[in-house]
Amino acid sequence: FSTGPASRSGIYPAGGYTGQHEPPKPLADVDTRSVPRIDTRSAELDRVLGGGLVPGSAVLIGGEPGAGKSTLLIQTLCRLAEDHRALYVTGEESLAQLAMRASRLQLPQEKLHVMAQTSVETITTYWRDYDPTLVVVDSIQVMQLSEVGSAPGSVNQVRETAAYFTRMAKQKGTIVILVGHVTKEGGLAGPKILEHMIDTFIMLDNSSDGRYRILRGHKNRFGAVNEIGIFATVSYTHLRAHVS
Repeated sequence: FSTGPASRSGIYPAGGYTGQHEPPKPLADVDTRSVPRIDTRSAELDRVLGGGLVPGSAVLIGGEPGAGKSTLLIQTLCRLAEDHRALYVTGEESLAQLAMRASRLQLPQEKLHVMAQTSVETITTYWRDYDPTLVVVDSIQVMQLSEVGSAPGSVNQVRETAAYFTRMAKQKGTIVILVGHVTKEGGLAGPKILEHMIDTFIMLDNSSDGRYRILRGHKNRFGAVNEIGIFATVSYTHLRAHVS
């Protein structure tokens, strides 16, 4: 897999990402070559994403507690970290809990970088230094930006922290995956504008009998939204792509 022409600063010339310091240009001069994607090593996840993860994109994954969001993402990042710099930020679990889950799943752990942190400024400082290809923030509802004078999970905090991470992703050409909670009514917790700020919004739901998890696309600037991915619940800690 080739990510195309790019510097380690994360600036992809063909991408034209928001936040790059470029002068205006004629529309006809914009490079329309397709943006390269990163294979997640999961055919089901790739299908819902429209063919893989796009550099510089912001992805929001929602679902009820226990749906398997963190399990799916730790599986994905441990495998991708074999070939790409990856950072998993947890604000709800300890690093020991994260490591125990990866061990139960028998995942490769040597190359994935992890941190337990809720300070947006601290996270982005390490982000700039480490320069990862992928960052997972689990979850956006517990993150806190010091300049916002409200508690984590409030409308202002969720909106501003999501905007901060999204802007950082586009300026650096990093893929950022934000984990979000859902309300009792089944909608995404937080301001509705959150869905408009990101590029891709996917939801992981339980099947009626609890045997499967169904991943659905609700918004995708890089592909269709009529695709679904089905994962079998192998155990309470393990999701596996379902093959019919």
